[in-house]
Amino acid sequence: MFPKLKKFFPSYLVNHQTNDPQASLPHWLQGLTLGAVTIASIVLPFNKQTLAQTLYFLYPPIKEPLRVESLDIFAREGEINRNLGFFLDLARTNEEAQLKFREALNTPAALEPLLVSRFFNSNLGEEILTRVGDTIQIEGGRNGKYALRGALVAAAFDDEGLSLINFFRKLPTNIQFDLQKILEISQSTEKAVAATKLFSEVVIPQLSAAEAAAAEPVNFADLRDLRERGGHSVKERKWTLTDKSRERSFHVDLYQPARSQRDNTPVLIISHGLGSTTEEFAPIAQHLASYGFVVAVPQHIGSDSEQKDALFSGLSREVFLTSEFIDRPLDISYVIDELERRNLEEFDGKLVLDKVGVFGHSFGGYTALAIAGATIDFDHLERECTIGEGRLNTALLLQCQALDLERQEYNFRDERVVAVLGHNPVNRTIFGPQGLSSIQIPILLGAGSYDPATPFVYEQLDSFTWLTSANKYLMLQEGQTHIDLSTIDGGMSEVIDSVEEIVLPETQLLQDYSHATVLAFAEVYVVNDPDYLPYIQSSYLNYLSQGQKFKTYLISEDSSEKLVDEIAKSKFED
Repeated sequence: MFPKLKKFFPSYLVNHQTNDPQASLPHWLQGLTLGAVTIASIVLPFNKQTLAQTLYFLYPPIKEPLRVESLDIFAREGEINRNLGFFLDLARTNEEAQLKFREALNTPAALEPLLVSRFFNSNLGEEILTRVGDTIQIEGGRNGKYALRGALVAAAFDDEGLSLINFFRKLPTNIQFDLQKILEISQSTEKAVAATKLFSEVVIPQLSAAEAAAAEPVNFADLRDLRERGGHSVKERKWTLTDKSRERSFHVDLYQPARSQRDNTPVLIISHGLGSTTEEFAPIAQHLASYGFVVAVPQHIGSDSEQKDALFSGLSREVFLTSEFIDRPLDISYVIDELERRNLEEFDGKLVLDKVGVFGHSFGGYTALAIAGATIDFDHLERECTIGEGRLNTALLLQCQALDLERQEYNFRDERVVAVLGHNPVNRTIFGPQGLSSIQIPILLGAGSYDPATPFVYEQLDSFTWLTSANKYLMLQEGQTHIDLSTIDGGMSEVIDSVEEIVLPETQLLQDYSHATVLAFAEVYVVNDPDYLPYIQSSYLNYLSQGQKFKTYLISEDSSEKLVDEIAKSKFED
């Protein structure tokens, strides 16, 4: 009767076969109920007056009620009344599961109330609520975003905090869980998780191994170890620049060899991610400078940590300014302009500024690809923002904000940039196949198998195959999570430690992989030094990964067609 449910709840359907649809109803309904409650706990994990009386679980034509009062009694006293017992019996929960469910109901999230309010009143926060509200609706079927926001904020300011039960207590009206849509999202998520496992554990490693087997053998133990610092001591400076044409002032962190021995000093610019700081890129900037590069790390003022602070302090209503899609690549070009103006006086005219490299992380990855020539494809963007509503992809939400830009052709290509690296880049939806195919310079995309912010199978996998540059690479780091979670405040380390299944690689290991690869890529394609070619092949990263639990793989254009075939066979986006 409900074929889509068999995949999710086989034990209830297989073990209780019957020709009577009414007799089989409790068995599939128990799975639906438990699934809906679980998803609600995941989607709404934020910290006596009961405003909403009932939560409805809707799978037409069935509409089953669960009273908030029943959950409240269970959360406070541990008592299971007849109403809640019906659902728990359907889910066949044992005593241990019920204890865990009660704990989940009562555990408050450690979030500041003002931050909750300000974030969910931002454009990005409202977009998240709109998508959630399409499945968790006001009774009758209207989008539940305003009810959800009201309950989140009210619970956050309540003395008991932002817990799941307090969220339910604060709902201003009855709500319904659209189980059909929730199941569709669950299916999409399961496919993405399975695809991530397939490509990170099987396909990419196999392609990398095939490239290594086909290459000329290299004894890397006899070559210089690019993980080690170079021979230059590093001098650091900070500039404050003002682009009067845009009325935009920002600082730039500058790293350079204290005494450069190169007559032609190469330049690399680093673009930080959303809500980030320039200082976070000091380790890689220092590493590159120790090998003779001048490295500039500009602040992107509408999408950096100061903008995030402005949101949370009430001085702004936005997580980032939509104009950043335009201003970020223009910042890069302006920094190159400034280096040209200062080259003779401050660098003895040694800077090579007609052959610059750009490295960008996350939103900075978008920046790097834009400066390399990728163009915004508004038709693709609009289409993906519609069909992608069922994907748990925060990068999609960020890119969809670009729909607020004026519809025109944007070309940020700076011919002085000759090679780019995008690590965990936000890119797939906003550029699409057509926009990415415009890049004709050497490019390396970096991805992480644990990245929840720019998921590998959504944001880098297809993008690599869409690139038409003759020199293109994809680097996949096992266990990389987009950012270094150990540096985040607010108890993140305790959260990680509490989840037994989560084991993360050491920060130093991931830095070693990245520093060596970025350096080699820049030496080959910015400096044009062929001595570094052996380092940008799969066998080198295989060498670095020896004996490591978390490995890094590299593939090149040689594997692109095979990867296209594997993506088609996986059908994870059907």
